[in-house]
Amino acid sequence: MAVRRLLPLRLRRSVGPWCFIDHYGPMSVDGVTGMAVPPHPHIGLQTVTWLMAGNVLHRDSLGSEQMIRPGQLNLMTAGRGIAHAEESPLEHDPDLHGVQLWVALPDASRLAEPAFEHHGELPVASSDGLTITVLLGELAGLRSPATTFSDIVGAELAAIGNVIQPVALTPSFEHVVFVTSGAATAAGMDLAPGSMLYLPPGHERLQLAAAAGTVLMLLGGVPLGERLLMWWNFVARTPEEITAAVAGWQQGVFGEVGGYTGAPLAAPPLDVSRLARRYGARAQRESD
Repeated sequence: MAVRRLLPLRLRRSVGPWCFIDHYGPMSVDGVTGMAVPPHPHIGLQTVTWLMAGNVLHRDSLGSEQMIRPGQLNLMTAGRGIAHAEESPLEHDPDLHGVQLWVALPDASRLAEPAFEHHGELPVASSDGLTITVLLGELAGLRSPATTFSDIVGAELAAIGNVIQPVALTPSFEHVVFVTSGAATAAGMDLAPGSMLYLPPGHERLQLAAAAGTVLMLLGGVPLGERLLMWWNFVARTPEEITAAVAGWQQGVFGEVGGYTGAPLAAPPLDVSRLARRYGARAQRESD
C-alpha cells in the first residue's frame, strides 16, 4: 500500500493538535487483501479515520467493532492506552482511498479514559459548487458532534463544480490544506496529492480555486505549545513514558483486540539512549 506521509516533518512536528497525516490511495483492492493492520497500541492521541472510497473494519480492546464507509467518521481516543486493528473486511469494496490522522491530546487530557465513537452522519453544507463536511470542530457555521479536547478544525472540501471562492478561517488557528484527489490552487499555491500548504495564525480566509472533482482536506487549530515526543504509535512527552508504554504493550496491559485473526504487531527495538538524545536536542532547540 503506497502511503504519502505529510506530517510530522523534521521542521514541523504538529499543526494545531494535528501531529500525523497519512494519505493512501486511491488504489484497487479488488481480489486482494486490502488494508491489514494487526492489533497495535496507542497512547496520548486520537485517531481519525476518514475514507473517500472503500470500507474498513475497526476493532479495539474496548470491544468496539465498527465498519466505516465514505462520509462517516471513526474517532478513537487512546488516552492512557488502547489497542486496535483496522482491516478490509472479507467482502470489501474494490477500491480504497483515505486518510489516517492523529490528534495529540493536550497535557491535561492525555491520560483520559480510552473511548471510541462512530459518526454515521456529519454536518455538511454546499455553496457555489463547494461542499464542506466538518469532521472535527467547527467551520462555515457547522459544528461536528465528535469529541475534542482542544480548539481544532478538520474538514473535507469537495469541489462539485468548478470553484473559485474564499473559505473563512479562524485567525487564531494555524492550518494545513492538502489535496486527496485532483488539483487545486490555495492561497496562490498549486497543490496536488503529496504536497501540503501551511498557513500560520493570522489568516482570516483561504482563497481556493479547484476544478470539479477535486477533494481537499483542511486541518488546523490553536498551536499546541507543548513538546511532543512521538515514537512508533505513541504520542508522549518524555522518553520514560515511551519506555513504559513499550513495556506495557509487551506485558499485555493494553488488552486484547477481540475478533482479529492473527498475531499483534511487535514493538520495534527501542534505543532508549537515542530517544533521550533526540528529546534533549529538541528541548535545546526550543530553549534557544
